[in-house]
Amino acid sequence: MYCGSSPGRSAQYGEVAFAFGAFLAERGIGVVYGGGRVGLMGRLADGALSRGGEVIGVIPEKLRALELAHEGVTRLEVVEGMHPRKLRMSELADAFVAMPGGYGTLEELFEVTTWTQLRYHVKPIGLLNVDGFWRHLLAFLDHAEDQGFIREVHRGLIVCEDDPERLLEAMTQVHVPDLGTWIEKP
Repeated sequence: MYCGSSPGRSAQYGEVAFAFGAFLAERGIGVVYGGGRVGLMGRLADGALSRGGEVIGVIPEKLRALELAHEGVTRLEVVEGMHPRKLRMSELADAFVAMPGGYGTLEELFEVTTWTQLRYHVKPIGLLNVDGFWRHLLAFLDHAEDQGFIREVHRGLIVCEDDPERLLEAMTQVHVPDLGTWIEKP
């Protein structure tokens, strides 16, 4: 899970984060996330924990030292920095979902999407579209495809839904093309 360490301006973001965490736990789906106790990250973890779900947090030592770690999660892994954090989260996760967030959320989302495109892993990626939060990003991705910077075969790597059940279903339908089918030869 990728989401903001901020709560955002709308209370709906936190409410949906808590509900989504609970939704995942009720379905026996564990949560791997950035390990924070603040913002949407904290609300997501609390939602999953409230239903007895497994929650694994991965947090850099620098952020833990700032007392931002959620010490109540099932397991908290403390790593040296952001790169080890992202790698460890990708190793632990079977899929990736982004909720509203800022630079960090976007950076993590695009990194795992690139890893999927290049087949470093073949794991589905989804956006939980809380109150239309992702509509401008989706328009940008369509524009990047129209301009030839995202291949049509890769545009479907990121799926987006506003309903958690539909999102999980859409993520099961994602197809990752083989490298040889799209790499241009010199």
